[in-house]
Amino acid sequence: MSNATAVTDASFEADVLNSDETILVDFWAEWCGPCRAVSPILDQIAAENTGKIKIVKLNVDDNPQMAMKYQITSIPAMKVFKGGEVAKTIIGAKPKPALEADLADFLA
Repeated sequence: MSNATAVTDASFEADVLNSDETILVDFWAEWCGPCRAVSPILDQIAAENTGKIKIVKLNVDDNPQMAMKYQITSIPAMKVFKGGEVAKTIIGAKPKPALEADLADFLA
């Protein structure tokens, strides 16, 4: 479905918080239509911005701890992490130009 790496509650610290890269975490679920709609857009953004931002996915149904920790109450929700801290939160499915505008600070 997506080229993005899947992260879990168990791998979140190593894959996201301890990463030197800028990481966008896509909080999603299999049953979520808007999540499925935004997934290929995120794949495109990742492919076009290699080395600037890495996109990973966290299934909130399978990994409730991180969803609860980061107060994910609606999906799709995307959080950009830099240096282990949330640098930006984006809620809801958006077209590619809107997502690129939201992420402009990280794609420059």
